[in-house]
Amino acid sequence: MTDINAKVAEQNDAKVKKLVDDMTLFDDDLMTLVFNQNIPATELLLRIILGRKIQVTDIEVQEELRSPIVGGRDITLDVHAIDVNGDEIDIEVQGSSEGAHVRRPRFHSAVIDSRMLKEGDAFKILKDSYVIFIYKHDKFGKGLPIYRADRIVLETGEPLNDGSHIIYVNGKYKGNDEIGMLMHDFNSKTSDGMYYKELAEGLHHFKETEEGRDVMCESVKKYAAEFAEEYKTEDKIETVKNLMTNMKWTLEQTLTNMGVSDRERAIITQQLQK
Repeated sequence: MTDINAKVAEQNDAKVKKLVDDMTLFDDDLMTLVFNQNIPATELLLRIILGRKIQVTDIEVQEELRSPIVGGRDITLDVHAIDVNGDEIDIEVQGSSEGAHVRRPRFHSAVIDSRMLKEGDAFKILKDSYVIFIYKHDKFGKGLPIYRADRIVLETGEPLNDGSHIIYVNGKYKGNDEIGMLMHDFNSKTSDGMYYKELAEGLHHFKETEEGRDVMCESVKKYAAEFAEEYKTEDKIETVKNLMTNMKWTLEQTLTNMGVSDRERAIITQQLQK
């Protein structure tokens, strides 16, 4: 390896380490590693958000649910949990405005429901489903810790009780209660000062131990390589350039308006400068 290549590799490693240092549980890579097969952490999270004790029997992270329609849209669940009653729970973290539209949880809910019944099954045996989006920002801007969206009969105001539940969590909430402490931990970059040991232990392992950091760094490098491959095509690069030209936006403004996360910004910028 030449001195130049060695220097570039060293710089790239430093960037990866900086990205890992800045990660919180709002980053998919870290969140899914911390919650992977971590039943205590998942049960803690669900108890606080749902307001009741819950027993989780199975967890799958980054699970892809494929559309049965050719050309249909697939989804990947950050954390897919099943409780002792067979209820299905999708937990998503959303760090940027990209993909934050209210119709996204609706689609997730529909895809999950569509997989519950087999041919000939009665509709009444359909289990409850929960789609939980933990947003880094306050999705509805009302300052509430949680926004629950269940169907109601408009004419009577009574709940439909169809078993479908969509929940939005405000990542900016800082109340002196359990959800406030949970959001504090989700925004933490280190395990020091975290309230819940079930989360602090996972964060400590993947960010503050040599073994865990190695896993985290490899995950970031893999993600960066995949993202760079996706964004190196000329048409996508041209889209960014055209927006900057036509809208008179800076690169920063363009990436912000596109809803690009902090990790992705560095990769896109690098591609544009080649």
